[in-house]
Amino acid sequence: MSEPDAPTLRIDVVSIFPAYLDALDLSLAGRAREKGLLQIATHDLRDFTHDRHRTVDDTPYGGGAGMVMKPEPWGEALDTVATDDSVVVVPTPSGTPFRQSLAHDLSRERHLVFACGRYEGIDQRVIDHARERWRVEEVSLGDFVLNGGEVAALAVIEAVVRLVPGFMGNPASLAATRCPTSCCPATTARSPPGGTSRRCSAPASGARTCSVTRPKHRVNPRLVVVTLL
Repeated sequence: MSEPDAPTLRIDVVSIFPAYLDALDLSLAGRAREKGLLQIATHDLRDFTHDRHRTVDDTPYGGGAGMVMKPEPWGEALDTVATDDSVVVVPTPSGTPFRQSLAHDLSRERHLVFACGRYEGIDQRVIDHARERWRVEEVSLGDFVLNGGEVAALAVIEAVVRLVPGFMGNPASLAATRCPTSCCPATTARSPPGGTSRRCSAPASGARTCSVTRPKHRVNPRLVVVTLL
């Protein structure tokens, strides 16, 4: 049953592999959906194609290795899923490194639309046109490349939804992760046998999160129509 006065965050995810998002039915995210704090829907990008083979990719403009996701299915998908108050989140290695501050920001929005790319990414014209209608956040998890945006979307969604009021059973769990220099709590361990309390320590990581600069791709321009109207 929904909690009274509890805000509802709506999340739509567009992907050619929507089953990747099944993990959001588990654990706290699943309970939040049952309580009405969170609404999540997945959409198969291929449902927005109109050819027999349900094609979502094409060769990049100017040639080169790999394939680029066509603008037509993405334009139709975003037209269908996004609303006036949507924020479009695009996981991409060329995006801004994802931080806890952005997670807090996104948790205060009413509607998030995740556009999960594959291959060499989504045709850049889709992102450019989307910016004319909605706020667009291109985010990166770090200096590495995944096969697609679904895993990154899961990570961002989990970071965001745990900040929605009412999501965490104990609000103190959120406060424990806030500190000036890092969002990570101190390393701890349960008490070992015998009741003696010990703290496990580990060297601080010097790893730096950064993004990979990758070229913006476009598919071959033949018969390209973007339906972001």
